[in-house]
Amino acid sequence: MLTPLTFVGDDTALMQALRAGHPGAAAVFYDQHAAHVYRTLSTALGADEELPDLLQEVFIRALDGVGNLREVERVRSWLTTIAIFVARAQIRMRARRSWLRVFSPEHTRPRVLEQPSLEIRRALREVYDVLDQMPVNERMAFVLRFVDGRTLPDAAEACDTSLATLKRRLARAEKRFLAAARKRPTLELWLEKGARWNIQKQS
Repeated sequence: MLTPLTFVGDDTALMQALRAGHPGAAAVFYDQHAAHVYRTLSTALGADEELPDLLQEVFIRALDGVGNLREVERVRSWLTTIAIFVARAQIRMRARRSWLRVFSPEHTRPRVLEQPSLEIRRALREVYDVLDQMPVNERMAFVLRFVDGRTLPDAAEACDTSLATLKRRLARAEKRFLAAARKRPTLELWLEKGARWNIQKQS
């Protein structure tokens, strides 16, 4: 029986081990950053049954491209950028699937009614329903800034774009979101209770 080699070392040593193909380094890398990547994906996408597969895809891409990472201290931001890229592709895929379902016989079958949920979960579903109607780049800017709470520079870096472009996307996204959310009673009440948007309310 052969015992798998384990990796012990700091972040710099870990990156060197990954590049060298150390058999234990990939597992350590995943363990250290999986929670952060999963949180980024779930923030961008909301509920998605493919999140575990998307998490694996992010790390496959990261391991394939680890040789391009020059600044070890930027590894988390680098992973966030990869996760946003994967999430953006997933949103586009969901849009294509939704169009296919419109023309599918499944679309005409009766749907099973969901049981009533807690207010916060109902509001969250409506938030992501609104986000699903937004252009992908604007959605990413919005969720990184207002859902994940990132700073503007961090959000711009995660989206791999300039700060000026991020700000333009964010302004358009905020306008779209507010216009749509105020047409939904559940979200209208949520906005009124919040500190950011209630004073911006327009008739």
